[in-house]
Amino acid sequence: MTRQFFSALASTATVAALIAIAPAANAATETANKAVDNIQATRLEFLSHQSKAVEDIQATRLEFLNRQSKAVEDIQATRLAFLNHQTKAVDNIQATRLAFLSHQSKAVDNIQATRLDHLNNQTKAAVNIR
Repeated sequence: MTRQFFSALASTATVAALIAIAPAANAATETANKAVDNIQATRLEFLSHQSKAVEDIQATRLEFLNRQSKAVEDIQATRLAFLNHQTKAVDNIQATRLAFLSHQSKAVDNIQATRLDHLNNQTKAAVNIR
């Protein structure tokens, strides 16, 4: 009987201890859950900020590359315009030279015709004199 008494007393003490400890354990569990939730929320916020920073860096890099590409395109357009102007200038110079040579050829032809005409006239004069 003493054994049963002590057994019942131990069971009662265990139940009383569980009843006394249960709210504290629940409170500790809730606190731990809140702490885990807070840590997860902080980590998610950090990752969100990190993702935003990466997106901003990528956007900045893309903008830089776009500006670089635009600058290269502008440089190429300027170079092509310069080459076009140079080509036109060379064409104009060549046309001017060809016109000059054409005029020179005509002048030479005219001089030769005049000389031939003069020689013909001299020949006729010499024949008439004889």
